[in-house]
Amino acid sequence: MLLAANLLVAGPLMAGRDHDEIRRLRGAGQILSLETIIANHRARYPGGQLLEAGLESEHGRHVYTLKFLGDDGVVREFEYDARTGALWHSEHEDHKE
Repeated sequence: MLLAANLLVAGPLMAGRDHDEIRRLRGAGQILSLETIIANHRARYPGGQLLEAGLESEHGRHVYTLKFLGDDGVVREFEYDARTGALWHSEHEDHKE
């Protein structure tokens, strides 16, 4: 299941970022892999469907953004520090879809 999710988000993750740059950052130990971030997230917040994932630079740091549709129907967005894996920010939509 995790492999399928990674294949689905590979496109959005690379949008706006050069694949070689991401590989360089990972090789230099500056960011964790998307797989690691998702696995850690699922250990903390089981369930839900991964809708979207991306890597951005915010306030001088690299941030992974994960968007999940929870089992309760609420869409939640989580931002993780790409270097440490620490949860940086989370929010949810006010309505169920």
